[in-house]
Amino acid sequence: MERIQSSMAGGKAGGGSTDERVTPAVNQLSSSRGEGYSPATWRLIRSPGVDGVTNMAVDEAILRAVAAGEAPPTLRLYAWDPPALSLGRGQPVDDVERGAVEAAGYGLVRRPTGGRAILHIDELTYSVTAPEREPRVRGGVVESYRRLSAGLVRGLALLGVEEIVADERVENRGAEGPVCFEVPSDYEITVSGRKLVGSAQMRARGGVLQHGAVPLYGDIVRICPLLSGHPDPARVRDRATTVSRAVGRHVGWEEAAEAVARGFAEALNLRLAPGELTDGERAQAQDLRVEKYATTEWTASI
Repeated sequence: MERIQSSMAGGKAGGGSTDERVTPAVNQLSSSRGEGYSPATWRLIRSPGVDGVTNMAVDEAILRAVAAGEAPPTLRLYAWDPPALSLGRGQPVDDVERGAVEAAGYGLVRRPTGGRAILHIDELTYSVTAPEREPRVRGGVVESYRRLSAGLVRGLALLGVEEIVADERVENRGAEGPVCFEVPSDYEITVSGRKLVGSAQMRARGGVLQHGAVPLYGDIVRICPLLSGHPDPARVRDRATTVSRAVGRHVGWEEAAEAVARGFAEALNLRLAPGELTDGERAQAQDLRVEKYATTEWTASI
């Protein structure tokens, strides 16, 4: 039986399409910054933009393969094409204005992780998958989340983001709405008080999957008309931000992907080896796509 635990809220991805190679600056990158860990090699996958149903199926397929010892720990960086609205595992589908989503040409998918709704557009999505025994994810959900945050924080710093806060509990959170980026959770990454990364984690079959969204540019409130509660755009804009807004210049998918990969390598003492899905993972992802994530039974299960 799967144990699904949500750390923080949400997940994301987006931006232009990419290929599955690693840019030279990141290829087989390792670092001396992660002194608290013994050196380790993880697979780095850079995925082209695909639909939301496929993205969620791929993340779960990797989780199953890694947990079974059939694939190495993996950092995947990906995009969404077309953009999609994703719901947290326990979020009611009635939160969605389906007509507005369809009219915009966006997809709709339910994530296997917890949290609240995210519009995956103009962003970088990351996923980390490792066995529970891997030191970088060992322990409870919050403990492992805080470890992995070090890679994200380092990557954002490489992009020039300043005033990053990632190790604080949230006081006076207030009412939580349907939007992931409307309210930060404990230990989530913020910049000048605004949420910059939304992440969630699940554990199943002896493996850990954490994935999350890093908005790169564009209007963060585009999600508001897509939800039945019609969240206040001014409130969302005041509480969330993008990388480009934080650094005062445009940051695209390729630049962000390279920085985040380098950040994980440096902060967690990793050698990131370029890779791609195995044949088994591709087959598993296709099965999960058809039998789970593309079905009404899954999407409208709550």
